[in-house]
Amino acid sequence: MQVTFLCTGKTDGAWLKEGIRHYEQRLRHYVPFELIEVGLQKKWMGLPSGQQMQKEAALLLPYFAKSDFVVLLDERGKTFRSDGFAGFLQQQMNRSVRHLLFVAGGPWGLSDKLAEAAHMKLSLSSMTFSHQMVRLFFVEQLYRAMTILRNESYHHE
Repeated sequence: MQVTFLCTGKTDGAWLKEGIRHYEQRLRHYVPFELIEVGLQKKWMGLPSGQQMQKEAALLLPYFAKSDFVVLLDERGKTFRSDGFAGFLQQQMNRSVRHLLFVAGGPWGLSDKLAEAAHMKLSLSSMTFSHQMVRLFFVEQLYRAMTILRNESYHHE
């Protein structure tokens, strides 16, 4: 199963880039993984939030394929404990999902158009995180889930 993490904007902080790279490298041992950052145009930053979300959707939707299982990262989505997230991933593997696409939007969230095209929403926490921090948290949780599935010692209960 291929796993892709699709994000809008860039990761600015060197420490965030380093942390994300760290877990990306570890993840490749378990599953083909790709992080795609879709650039936003600076001129959009002055637009109302709804228009920004529409512009983001127009950039993100071309990455969605009909055969993908699409999961939006959204604070109002389904929550899992780490072992539950691992179970979700195992279910997708058991269902022979070929491509699992996780999507994180910008600071205003994701448009209704993207929600309609997705199969589910996933919340990493009921707390709000910056859209850049979410990237690090998500790749770490994905790595953690893979170690849980392999019964490795990274995760402790």
